[in-house]
Amino acid sequence: MNAEDRALRVDGKRLWSRLMEIARIGALPHGGVDRQALTDADRRGRDLFRRWCEDAGLTVEVDRIGNLFARRAGIDDTLPPVLVGSHLDSQPTGGKFDGVYGVLAGLEVAQTLNERGVRTLHPLEIASWTNEEGARFSPAMVGSGVFAGVFTLDYGLSRTDKAGRTLGDELARIGYAGERDVGGHAYAAALELHIEQGPILEQRGLTIGVVTGVQGMRWYDLVIEGREVHAGPTPMADRRDPFRALCEIQQALYALVDGHAPDSRVTFGDLSVEPGSRNTVPGRVVLSVDLRHPDEATLQRMEDAFVTIAADACERHRVTHRIDTVWHSPAVRFAPSCVDAVERASGALGLPACRMVSGAGHDSVYLSRMMPTGMIFIPCRDGVSHNEAEEAEPAHVEAGANVLLGAIVELTRARI
Repeated sequence: MNAEDRALRVDGKRLWSRLMEIARIGALPHGGVDRQALTDADRRGRDLFRRWCEDAGLTVEVDRIGNLFARRAGIDDTLPPVLVGSHLDSQPTGGKFDGVYGVLAGLEVAQTLNERGVRTLHPLEIASWTNEEGARFSPAMVGSGVFAGVFTLDYGLSRTDKAGRTLGDELARIGYAGERDVGGHAYAAALELHIEQGPILEQRGLTIGVVTGVQGMRWYDLVIEGREVHAGPTPMADRRDPFRALCEIQQALYALVDGHAPDSRVTFGDLSVEPGSRNTVPGRVVLSVDLRHPDEATLQRMEDAFVTIAADACERHRVTHRIDTVWHSPAVRFAPSCVDAVERASGALGLPACRMVSGAGHDSVYLSRMMPTGMIFIPCRDGVSHNEAEEAEPAHVEAGANVLLGAIVELTRARI
């Protein structure tokens, strides 16, 4: 990075102002947002982002799964672009920074380059991916997954929400069923800027996380079936109670991840009980299980143990079960070229940084299958995310965008 490049800085106040403006779309009483994928609030967020991009002189296209791409031309516009971005959709009670920060920081980088008259060899594209959160349509990261060929377009468009509405119908309803082909486009590299969504950077007093990869993640539905009986007359010994097995399985899984500490994770995020009556022993329970680890072989051993734990507990308590695999995202290692570019950019700015693995899934997981990819983290207060209390410091928001700017300048100026 030369002296001129080191002097490049984003307009932090403009970036912060835009973050706060878009946070008013779907605003919630306690400071968060509800901008779930393909709702009217998501449409308004997309419209605002699109207008800002067009006002900045960028060309905007929408593909058939609803992903948005805002393009800044390069000196050699035939070269594959460098891609930046994240997502605009949120959790039902989400925060103001998750996803949207990476999208608007990409726009800020492009606008800074325009204002400073910096020409890059490669084009730059800013992406906003459809349904990253998976809160409304399962699975998560559908837009980037279809883009990367992990899912077919038909599969993505056929996803349904709890009301039975399809992703494709809702794309059309909000006016974002685009015409650009999904995938089939060459890219030189990709970077995604994001809040950490965990406590590590804040605890260490660091400003930048140089992300080297993403934990492997596996989602399951554990279905256990017993027999419905009256709660009063039926002795405990005569019951086939799925909860007896469920509680044992949960405790065994907590012990399992403790045995693979500190990198392993287990989460039980959703539970349904049938028939759901206070004075009836349930006949069926369904528990969501989320297992994570940065090493794929270790994650496989955890899955194997889960299968054994569930089978043994259910046999012991005279109930039946099955484990449905909902989603599997393998552990990811990002490209050294992108990781090093981020590290050099943070070093040139004198920002305290460390290399780290992401504990959460991001669109970059799928992008890494297509192109060299990297990520940048900044701290979030108390490590809280997917929560209305999610917060980031303006200085950190600006610093992360400046690191993104520096890394993008490096990657777009080289003939990759």
